[in-house]
Amino acid sequence: MDVDAAQLFFSLLALVALGGAMVLLVARLTATRSAAAAGLLAAVDDAVLWLAFLVAGTSTVGSLYFSEVADYVPCRLCWFQRIAMYPLSAILLVAAVRGDRGVRWYAGPIAAIGALISAYHFLIEWQPSLEGGACAVGSSCADIWFRELGFVTLAFMALSGFVTVLVLVVPRTVSPPDQEIS
Repeated sequence: MDVDAAQLFFSLLALVALGGAMVLLVARLTATRSAAAAGLLAAVDDAVLWLAFLVAGTSTVGSLYFSEVADYVPCRLCWFQRIAMYPLSAILLVAAVRGDRGVRWYAGPIAAIGALISAYHFLIEWQPSLEGGACAVGSSCADIWFRELGFVTLAFMALSGFVTVLVLVVPRTVSPPDQEIS
């Protein structure tokens, strides 16, 4: 696979993951009023830990591909995002194997911190004046290796991964709507 194809492939994966996360989030918010939303949550419930691992693992592989194969030099914020994402891959694999729903207490904060860093990085890509010396050493955080579909960058893909992991590891806390007997 050449680098241009990989950029498009990982960009589309990020958009699919983020879209799925948004559907799941809306389902969680409406499950008490919608049998369809409650049904979707029930169908996905057993696989959420494996899906979260799949997202984190794919994000890890993607970041390694772009730095080691495509030779994109990571900036300082990219490294901080990696510091958050790489352990999530291992943590979520162990949680999925063990069926550990309590992973939200340790994976959730890591994913939230990674999402904040990624959001800041994505913002810097659009407004370089906001960098404020965060990347004074090495590659500039305002440098953009590619922008697929007009907005998907490496920082956006990381943000999509962290948000998706967060949505997946949040426990299902709603009850399905009462079934009316007619």
